[in-house]
Amino acid sequence: MVPSSRPALLTDHYELTMVSAALRDGTADRHCVFEVFTRRLPTGRRYGVVAGTARLVDLLAEFRFDEADVAFLRDTGVVDEPTAEWLSRYRFSGDIDGYAEGELYFPGSPILTVSGTFAECVLLETLTLSVLNHDSAIAAAAARMVTAARGRTLIEMGARRANEEAAVAAARASYLAGFGYTSNLAAGQRYRIPTAGTAAHAFTLLHDDEPTAFASQVAAQGKSTTLLVDTYDIAQGIRNAIAVAGPDLRAVRIDSGDLAVLAQHSRELLDSLGALDTKIIVSGDLDEYAIAALAAEPVDMYGAGTAVVTGSGAPTAGLVYKLVEVDGRSVVKRSEHKATVGGRKTAARRHKPSGTATEEVVVSQGAPEPQPGDRALQQRYVTNGEPEPLPSLTESREHLRQCLISIPWEGLKLSAGDPTIPVTVVHADQPEG
Repeated sequence: MVPSSRPALLTDHYELTMVSAALRDGTADRHCVFEVFTRRLPTGRRYGVVAGTARLVDLLAEFRFDEADVAFLRDTGVVDEPTAEWLSRYRFSGDIDGYAEGELYFPGSPILTVSGTFAECVLLETLTLSVLNHDSAIAAAAARMVTAARGRTLIEMGARRANEEAAVAAARASYLAGFGYTSNLAAGQRYRIPTAGTAAHAFTLLHDDEPTAFASQVAAQGKSTTLLVDTYDIAQGIRNAIAVAGPDLRAVRIDSGDLAVLAQHSRELLDSLGALDTKIIVSGDLDEYAIAALAAEPVDMYGAGTAVVTGSGAPTAGLVYKLVEVDGRSVVKRSEHKATVGGRKTAARRHKPSGTATEEVVVSQGAPEPQPGDRALQQRYVTNGEPEPLPSLTESREHLRQCLISIPWEGLKLSAGDPTIPVTVVHADQPEG
């Protein structure tokens, strides 16, 4: 039996190689600053969404190397004895600052800053990137779907298309982005996300005929259930559903076919049967473009699965974790196409008097000169290894909603375009602009 993964072993071999060498040469305790940022957004995207930071803070509390971990690393030759002893005592004692969950980001935005000794900070690279790259990718895709839905409710239904833990994280990120429900009960339990779902085609096929299946579901769930009507013939399925449940059935779901045409015909049929308040839910490989294409149709709710849990074509946010400061000294990487800007950075977003965001100013080893309409973007997550009180998931969800309101309208387009907000990076001893 393979034991379940634990945060401590979400560590790359090369991270421990660096720790071992730094412990040996005496550089392990140098005070360092690492930053998480992206050099570019996924092709065609106009903004990114910070997600997963609260999950990361929770995982950090469990980031320990127990006896079995240390024995494995020692026995396999990954670390030497001094490093094994150091790992057995490991506790992160540094600070973490970053953009709020639900905040928008752009190329060059310093969305997370980790400071402490080199050894304790470098060990967090894999854990940090595995959480933020996944959750931020899902949240950005989900936010685009929410925009495309134009106020209609979305249900996250992608658990069968993801790793079991990734599925729970994806449900959380989708809810953060504005989805109304998830079908994932583990996510509902863990994060108190509202859950929703209905029977699959298998339940209809189990019974001798469709009316019998519907009658069984209504008997168990009541008329507030949703009946899946496309197992055989959709029009007959709707007639059977209303005949069994009556005109006050809550909803029917369509999972296949030309959804635009079927939604129109289904609405007309439901209305003719007196089911004026019965909602229409559609699902079946929906992404933001398919949802937008249904904007004019009589659809009340969308179910999104594969596209949302895979980032709708961008399964990673492309975030990197780079060393930018050592003992107060700015350090940079000059590799072609991968150069970094040295120094710890402070960021603020500028707005017009109307509230529309215009620019993000990032200052290395200093702070932006305050101007009317500025909003500081970083908050403290961890101090001396101890977590700070964080906003609730509901509060972070509202924060993202407000952020999306604040960007220029073209930033919400689904068509390919440049990042919505320009990021200006300057050094404290250089003038802005």
